[in-house]
Amino acid sequence: MALKRSNRDTLDGPRGHTRMAYDGIRMMLFHNEIVAGQKISYRDLAERLGMSQTPVIQALKWLEFQQLVRHEPNRGYTTAPLNLQEVEEIYDLRRLIELDLLQRTLKRLDDAMTGRLKAALDAHRKASKDIYLYDRLLKDMEYHLTLASFSGCAVHQKTLKNLFDLLYLKYGAKFLFSSSMHSADSDHQDLFQCIAARDARGARSVLGQHITRVKRHVIKSVEKMLKATRI
Repeated sequence: MALKRSNRDTLDGPRGHTRMAYDGIRMMLFHNEIVAGQKISYRDLAERLGMSQTPVIQALKWLEFQQLVRHEPNRGYTTAPLNLQEVEEIYDLRRLIELDLLQRTLKRLDDAMTGRLKAALDAHRKASKDIYLYDRLLKDMEYHLTLASFSGCAVHQKTLKNLFDLLYLKYGAKFLFSSSMHSADSDHQDLFQCIAARDARGARSVLGQHITRVKRHVIKSVEKMLKATRI
């Protein structure tokens, strides 16, 4: 089945003004300026972004394709509601992908890669010490994606990036900040030490426990939010 797209858009994502609208809406989602289950007015978005409605509507179509927003005939767009099962599936798939890529990475690892991972670790630790909470999440993601990039598996990396998009844009800081940043710092440091030492068993254990621990924190936060909305 052929996918229809404009000359400015590609299968990899929107371009031009659509891209500007897409990036702007993503930032609103990330900063919880648009929350889960909220009705979206593309007219209001166009006004906030200082552009016409056409690129905003095109951007919303891309976000719908990524399952971050929904469209219903005669009702327009809404953000996707919170879904506990979805959170569990995201973290379970993350664990499978990251542990598989870790094995592949350790077979390819060289000094240059180790240096790049150390730089990503240092960037995350620095962000964890300042007041810019959203930057912590971005640096956390960059650390994991940097490690995954050494595997040489492009499709796996793209899938992992899409999972982070779902987590960070739909569930965002509101839930992910519930996990201990100190714990994340420690896990990332331990993981780096195992990788630098080529300790495959230790690295696998640390990474698996880290993802499981964060999953548990996020699920508890989502459960509390869902319970509060039912009261």
